[in-house]
Amino acid sequence: MAPTVILIRHAQALHTQDYHLHDPILTDLGFGQQCDELAKYLQEELPIAQNIDLVVISPMRRTLQTAHQGLGWLMERGVPVILRAEWQENSDMPCDTGTEISAMEREWPQFDWSTVDPEYPAKTGIYAFSKEGLTQRGIAARKWLRDRPEKLIAVVSHSGFLRVGVSYRHYENADFRIFEFSEGDDEIGGKLIEWGLTEKKGGGLGKSWKGHFPMTTGDYPEETVKDRGEAVSENPS
Repeated sequence: MAPTVILIRHAQALHTQDYHLHDPILTDLGFGQQCDELAKYLQEELPIAQNIDLVVISPMRRTLQTAHQGLGWLMERGVPVILRAEWQENSDMPCDTGTEISAMEREWPQFDWSTVDPEYPAKTGIYAFSKEGLTQRGIAARKWLRDRPEKLIAVVSHSGFLRVGVSYRHYENADFRIFEFSEGDDEIGGKLIEWGLTEKKGGGLGKSWKGHFPMTTGDYPEETVKDRGEAVSENPS
């Protein structure tokens, strides 16, 4: 049976002030108040969170910090952690591009970096900032989750990828949503169905916009026809 999934956006990071910062860390607000609020709510207000049996994290600084501060209580219990490159942010701007694995291993030695695709942080293949890349990465991320043996998985990722590639929902900083996989095969990689508990509130903390937000042409660069250089106008599927 496919697991229940709690999708969490990282807390506020410094690129809100400068998008040219490379792989930025959290702001004081994000690292302190926002992560504390997330941790407190999960521990005291969401009983099922006590049953989280796997934590999955995007290998970027702001998600690692959010997981450490907001979900550290689970790690202290021995809940395993897996870092996965699929959950990195979408664009190829410096703020959305990760840091070399060798450097991150020194910076975050408490985590097992062998689970991160050696291609990271290159924005190529399924990690490319393109409609095809985002679509295929979303499929890969959902399929990987759907096939896991755990019953309840928490994922710490980014607003762009969580919306465009995975759930078509909006996420504010340090907010979360809970999903089940549809039993049908109506979406490649598996379709996520949000719990009414978080859908009606606009996220678990009630901070996020309500509604459905599928991929649009503004979510990826304009593509060109090879060898002709002509822009292709496409409606997202």
